[in-house]
Amino acid sequence: MKFLSYWHDNAQAFTGAAEGPVDGHYDVAVIGGGFTGLGAARQLAKAGAKVVVLEAENVGWGASGRNGGHLNNGLAHSYLAARAELGKERAIALYNALDDSIDTIEALIAEEGIDCNFRRAGKLKLASTPQHFQAIARNFEAVNAEVDPDTALLGADDLKQEIRSPFFGAMLSKKSAMMHMGRYVTGLAEAAKRHGATIFENAAVTGHRQSDRRHHLKTGRGSVTADAVLVATGAYTPSTFGYFRRRIIAVGSFIIATRSLSEAEIAATMPGNRTCVTSKNIGNYFRLSPDNRLIFGGRARFSATSDHSSDAKIGAILKASLTEIFPQLARVEIDYCWGGLVDVTKDRFPRAGFHDGVWYAMGYSGHGAQLSTHLGMLIADAILGRPDRNPMKGLDWPAVPGHFGTPWFLPLVGMYYKMLDSVG
Repeated sequence: MKFLSYWHDNAQAFTGAAEGPVDGHYDVAVIGGGFTGLGAARQLAKAGAKVVVLEAENVGWGASGRNGGHLNNGLAHSYLAARAELGKERAIALYNALDDSIDTIEALIAEEGIDCNFRRAGKLKLASTPQHFQAIARNFEAVNAEVDPDTALLGADDLKQEIRSPFFGAMLSKKSAMMHMGRYVTGLAEAAKRHGATIFENAAVTGHRQSDRRHHLKTGRGSVTADAVLVATGAYTPSTFGYFRRRIIAVGSFIIATRSLSEAEIAATMPGNRTCVTSKNIGNYFRLSPDNRLIFGGRARFSATSDHSSDAKIGAILKASLTEIFPQLARVEIDYCWGGLVDVTKDRFPRAGFHDGVWYAMGYSGHGAQLSTHLGMLIADAILGRPDRNPMKGLDWPAVPGHFGTPWFLPLVGMYYKMLDSVG
């Protein structure tokens, strides 16, 4: 078993990073070389801006290269819950933004010629209990009538053609997609560079100050100045930007990938070949890879870190969950096990905008793979003075009480959600 991301191990690394010291003055400095930062950098460079990307590790090292490979439309909440909390108009705007984000990725891939196995697969939200199916059905009625007619409600019998596991029904979101995340992030970085962006890897930002209407950014490789700054670091936001650290809860998410499955094994497990998410509070998400591995993820441990010393234990926990859903795969070997951090907000709504002289986009709460490129491009447009289409503009973002960067409370949250799942 390899303890590294399948996406990292099965994609060519970006080779276009700038060499030499980090220096110079730029129109915009983007902090973070994931989907958000690279999407923004490409958009800015295409418009003629002089832009630099400062990435602490390598392009796609963080959440953009450690996720489950889903591009799911719909919200992290039920639409009904979002409508009750945000109001119908904003809930619809945010839902539509997630739809638009998949369209954006599809168009960008075509325009830049990125070979990353993009496919409109559709998503199944699987009901783990009869009560969950009732809730899914209520949510489906509102979604289908008010915001997304490209959805369907599947009963348990309907599901037999999709997945060989005894769930109680599902909501199918037909616009959802999947792609190879490693190949996409490399292609996105190459596109940003091709349009004129300068990308520095291994250039963690360790200091930031503003003076004379300029931003001064310090890294271990040198310093730059910029007229504008975009923070696009999500769960990996450095302590330099404490405002965001107090509002982002970094939650560990863990994934395994099996060996490549045979056609017979696929037919016996996931003949529908869609992205799947279960309905439990501590649930699982899974899909097939381009080479027919089952990529299976979940909250194997409630922690703010991915601790490599416990990777084998995490892999065993996830294999047990996989076997519970697909006992027919109990003897299938696991080839990969990895973890990463998810940037979660207290209310699980993303945030993007402008605060104290700095632009930002983060807090995707498990839906970043699909939304981040799009939101990065929207914030880039706002920086350029174009019409502001940010769906999160004006949404209040209070700090998490008692949270100053290390989420000490996560084990308690895990215990609470496990209790909820145990009582159905």
